[in-house]
Amino acid sequence: MPTHDLPAPFDSGLPERMPDPAIRLPRRTVLKWFAAAAAASQVAGCLDRSGPGGLAPITAPGYGTDPLLTRVYKAGDAWPLTLTMAERTASVALADFIMPADAYGPAASKLRVVDFIDEWVSAPYPGQVNDRKIIVPGLAWLESESRRRYGAAFATLSAAQMDGICADICFEKNATAPFKVGARFFSVFRGLTAGAYYSTPAGWKAIGYEGNVPLPKFDGPPPAVLAMLEVEQTVK
Repeated sequence: MPTHDLPAPFDSGLPERMPDPAIRLPRRTVLKWFAAAAAASQVAGCLDRSGPGGLAPITAPGYGTDPLLTRVYKAGDAWPLTLTMAERTASVALADFIMPADAYGPAASKLRVVDFIDEWVSAPYPGQVNDRKIIVPGLAWLESESRRRYGAAFATLSAAQMDGICADICFEKNATAPFKVGARFFSVFRGLTAGAYYSTPAGWKAIGYEGNVPLPKFDGPPPAVLAMLEVEQTVK
């Protein structure tokens, strides 16, 4: 019976990711994503790793209590981004599996969701530090499980093979003992993916959200909505 404990950080054979400001999200956008995701997220918890393969501590001071949102930030200005190329590659594949392109909207990678996740797990604040202790070892677990089952990196698997792994970890409360670590990771990763995706204009469109649009006037909720709620419009 194979074990499913946390493996050491994985190596996809790809070089370490180098920050490239040209392909990074503006820090102002990320800060707004942080606010939206933190407000919507209900993920919590902490999973420590011990031994020589443990995570390096986050020591950056952060952006303070009054960040200058009108400034143009470059990647790493507020804190260094910490996901490696291998971790980003696996994250892109998993995020696109969770939020694929369909009739409602683009794939997660097109909205650069993993840029947000990289910022999130690299931030020095308690909630993000706790999530880092789940996400980074979880990505290593995902890669290890992929190689154990299929002899290949997760990002190279077919959709059916990815589904085979995710089916065992997609519901944390139903996960069997060998998959508890993976299920905890998947729960947090899925929450961050959804939080980032639905904090973008494309994500709003996908769920039919029409807010943040100026209106010349507001005539109240549509009659169909009032009928569904069984209420009457009383304010004229």
